[in-house]
Amino acid sequence: MTARRDPWGSPPWRISFTPQRHKLPSHLDFAIIGGGFTGLAAASWLRQLAPEKSVAVFEAARIGAGASGRTGGMVLGETAAGNQPGLGDVLAGFRSILEKLKVRCDFELTGAWEIARHQTSGEAKHQQSPIAWNDSGTLRVVNEVPGGALDPGKLVSGLARAAQCHGAQIHENHRVQNVNWSTLPELHLSSRGSQPKITAAKILFAANALSLPQSGLAGMHPRLTLAILSQPVSEKVLAAIGLAPRKPFYTVDFPYLWGRVRRDRSIVWGAGLVQSPDADDLEKVDVAAEESAAAFDRLEQRVLHLHPALEKVKFTRRWGGPILFRDSWKPVFDWHPQSVASEATRKGGGSEDSASRNAVVLGAYAGHGVALSTYLGTWAAEVLLGRRQLPQWSALDP
Repeated sequence: MTARRDPWGSPPWRISFTPQRHKLPSHLDFAIIGGGFTGLAAASWLRQLAPEKSVAVFEAARIGAGASGRTGGMVLGETAAGNQPGLGDVLAGFRSILEKLKVRCDFELTGAWEIARHQTSGEAKHQQSPIAWNDSGTLRVVNEVPGGALDPGKLVSGLARAAQCHGAQIHENHRVQNVNWSTLPELHLSSRGSQPKITAAKILFAANALSLPQSGLAGMHPRLTLAILSQPVSEKVLAAIGLAPRKPFYTVDFPYLWGRVRRDRSIVWGAGLVQSPDADDLEKVDVAAEESAAAFDRLEQRVLHLHPALEKVKFTRRWGGPILFRDSWKPVFDWHPQSVASEATRKGGGSEDSASRNAVVLGAYAGHGVALSTYLGTWAAEVLLGRRQLPQWSALDP
């Protein structure tokens, strides 16, 4: 049988875990919408902190089918808008979560390079840059920040395995079509022609750039970011282009470029954003279509001309991954607006009590989601359990 072609292309890592099948429950203590880093980490954490509570993850396709399985695997701390009050040490927290959940994903904290075409850190440091690439000017290292890399497929697999081991159910190919906001929220699912309904005491929306109307994130900016993979190169080539230290990199000016070296010495390169042709529905984007194919061609040509040592490099993969951002570049981590509205209605228009709100929405990581999504996913679990407050800087825009 011929494998079905993925319209977003196939990344080079593999998600090796398949969740056990379960009969759908009629009611849950916690329902999680989205089977990526955020949702799977939250499910594990909820069951670890409250093993008596029922938890289920609902994923429209397969676990990791969205941004989590398609990210380039570059790990950064903070948010895309920088550090935020009370955020804490994201990378240290991420490492601690991996250890507690026994997740192995080739995580390495090597540091990450900020690169640019302009001088920002003094002439001496600028001249000592390990790289000097030709890309609309000369790209050089201008700063090093905390960061590193990991295998996204292993992270998705490990988090899903941990969630299942702790007793959470994971339902793949179960899309949440909408939520009826009554006394108890009612999830309306779509599954192989049937339309089951499940009530949940509390919900976490963790679908990021997908299912925006249901998540309360409508009006934000979903795009498909593009990546390519080179064939493995020699250590001599890595040394010549300055990537022998294996530090991931990203530009702080435009045109944008990011990338990292994998363990087999293949190199991930990323740049470019593709918009949906129809109302920001990224599922309608095909990376083999004319616009996307042309963007991939341009990216490959950029890489080939960065340095003479790259002139004959071949490329083996093209793929896209959804990314969501808003104007402030801060993640959204807030009570779902319908949850707040329904609570106010039940109280006759009075003030809302955060302890009785029943749905949190988390997403819009703007390219900083690999560590941050897992870190905030566990935080969201604690919020839903009433053990922690939401941060002040992450509210939904009015």
